[in-house]
Amino acid sequence: GWACWKTYLGRSEADGRRINAIGILGAALQSNRQPKEALPVLEANLALRRRYMSHNEEIILVAQNNLAGCLYGLKRHGEVLVIMREMYARCVDLVGVSNERTIMIGSNMVNSLNENLLWDESKTLVRDQLLPAARRSLGADHDLTLKINHSLANAIRANPERTRDDLLEAETIL
Repeated sequence: GWACWKTYLGRSEADGRRINAIGILGAALQSNRQPKEALPVLEANLALRRRYMSHNEEIILVAQNNLAGCLYGLKRHGEVLVIMREMYARCVDLVGVSNERTIMIGSNMVNSLNENLLWDESKTLVRDQLLPAARRSLGADHDLTLKINHSLANAIRANPERTRDDLLEAETIL
């Protein structure tokens, strides 16, 4: 991490290797369980990628995902949800709701909605968009489809306003 960053530190802010080096540093700090130290590095990485690499959506999505993972580790779930919403909307616009990457990001957004106790929104997203898209494009037995089913059951069970019928539905799903 640090060695990579120091190697490219003297280059222009717009230099791709320098930007990649800051991303590597942020990822290394995060993987070494140093989320507080990783956060400003990952924020800078995302800002630089947006400024100088805005044409490459994939790179920006990866940087957003890394930042969201760091924020999750810091238990800043509201901020994670903001990023997940942006990522999901962007993927839907770019490649459609049935793309596996979109479905995966949507699944992560469902988990974020559940972390933020937004049970109804979570259930609606799963039922109206994610499950139909996952079943259609990946198949009912695909790991991601099964994970989304599990997230739906968890959203139903965890909702403090659940009814007996809701619990029966959750049990049926699982």
